[in-house]
Amino acid sequence: MDWQGGFTLVVLGVMVAGLVRGVAAPDLVIGAGLFTLAAVGILTPEETFRGFASPAVAAIAALFVVSAGLRATGAIEAIVARVFGRARSELSALARMCPPLAVSSAFLNNAPIVAMMTPTVIEWARRHAVAPSRLLIPLSYATILGSVTTLIGTSVNLTTDGLLRESGLDPEGLGFFELAGVGLPLMVVGLLYLVFVAPRWLPRREDPAQYLGAHRREYVTAMRIEPGCRLIGQSVEEAGLRQLPGLFLVEVDRAGHLITPVAPDQVLAAGDRLVFAGVVDTIVDLQRIPGLVPLTEDEEADDALVGRNLVEAVVSRSSPLVSRSVRDANFRSVYDAAVIAVHRNGERVGGKVGEIVLRPGDTLLLQAAPHFLRTHGDSPDFYLVSEVATEGPARADRATFAMLILAGMVLAAATGVMPIYIGAFLAGGALIASRCITGPAAYRSVDWRVLIVIGAGLGIARAMEKTGAAESVASLLVGTAGGAGPLATLAVVYVATLVLSELLHHAAAVAIMFPIAVAAAGQVGAEPRGFVIAATIAAACAFANPVTYQTHLIVYGPGGYRFTDFLRAGLPLDLLSAAVALLVIPWLWPFQL
Repeated sequence: MDWQGGFTLVVLGVMVAGLVRGVAAPDLVIGAGLFTLAAVGILTPEETFRGFASPAVAAIAALFVVSAGLRATGAIEAIVARVFGRARSELSALARMCPPLAVSSAFLNNAPIVAMMTPTVIEWARRHAVAPSRLLIPLSYATILGSVTTLIGTSVNLTTDGLLRESGLDPEGLGFFELAGVGLPLMVVGLLYLVFVAPRWLPRREDPAQYLGAHRREYVTAMRIEPGCRLIGQSVEEAGLRQLPGLFLVEVDRAGHLITPVAPDQVLAAGDRLVFAGVVDTIVDLQRIPGLVPLTEDEEADDALVGRNLVEAVVSRSSPLVSRSVRDANFRSVYDAAVIAVHRNGERVGGKVGEIVLRPGDTLLLQAAPHFLRTHGDSPDFYLVSEVATEGPARADRATFAMLILAGMVLAAATGVMPIYIGAFLAGGALIASRCITGPAAYRSVDWRVLIVIGAGLGIARAMEKTGAAESVASLLVGTAGGAGPLATLAVVYVATLVLSELLHHAAAVAIMFPIAVAAAGQVGAEPRGFVIAATIAAACAFANPVTYQTHLIVYGPGGYRFTDFLRAGLPLDLLSAAVALLVIPWLWPFQL
């Protein structure tokens, strides 16, 4: 190994140390390492940027859009929530929740699935007096277990596919279901662990949101059940409206007949006017239920409100709204926005919205056109205007079409009719064209940092292969195996990749270990594909560090977790995954050349 190989290893060491210490975001650290290698001439300009032009990077970007489109229509949420809603105990919740989530994550990016399901899981836990911390780690782990069964399940798999093509080891890359041979048994064993074993190590912590209730604005808002809503015919308890987090069902108005208090076995019907009191966060969640439409000041459920933004506006002392009712002020015509609730002096204001007489300092919860903030953000009519974080109501009328698009993409890729790199872009385009998701929302759904990590990681892998650095590290790993043969070397490669994955971004770990795995296989005279598969599985199935995987970070705060919680629940799953992989991989991908 010449100075270029040594310099590459030094850069790699500094990069790993920077990632472990968290000196900067992973995309910045790995990007800095890539351009350092380019600056000294180890990588040519073409080699430096080749990774960013990889089909794998492009496919991952398109799959972010596909996941967002499915989420925007509420398709996956409706399916999983229906299954999850039948659970009545912690064990049944885990048994019903984990398998459909794992299957979903085989075809969709797991981060949006976890982000979408976290509020649903927390809501179920509150209604059934279960600590959310008992369910949120399994939620994250289940999506990871499912993601190793298909080519598009995780960015790690697509990174390996890109590396196989770039290296010339296999121009065809990975097959769509090639990983299923090891991924399916690993998923089954992992799900059994999550349901029956992991609860021993999961903590019981208070829901952090309980301590925020006193500091959040509360409103009274009315919503109407429209024909076709899935709540029709369900009891209040079955519909999940009995113990909403921070929200209370005050009354049901059925054709002028008031039902209050509302019993849990009260059956809901089309046309029911439901009056809720509580925090804005859960009001946002309610608006994502297809067919449950907020009532305006005119007590009308208006389909024109679908797709608008939720906005909070504080009435100023000089506002023409002061001392006038919402209806008399003709609020909707003047501001192109509908008032759906009012908050005053730390208390929610009840009664029909249209009859509320406004005062200075009142906070109005509005459904407004996208241009409301731009038009009225500096208006003297309001002290403050701010948008409530929400994705808006689900486009339920397009859910079936979105699922058909996903099925078509998967079928085309699985049968070889069309490469996933093309199919993902066509699917994303079809979702935008059919208005399942808007163009700006599609652009925002792409996690550009992940793409930078993968693109830069591909360049660094090229540098390690080119300079002989990978060969040197492989010699060290083979030496660690003590000459015990290919299986022992495979185990060392798996463990080394797992350790890197617990310390670094998972896609970066597989990019670093890919050339090392290939070189190690060559040194023990084995077929390299099994070693590459082992590195891929190890990079994806790293469960013990909450910092290095985005699904872990999503549930970390809401679950009130500590770092050690992931260690206790994740390390046994790390070892279990390693045992399954090391048993299955040599059988499916023999070592003989």
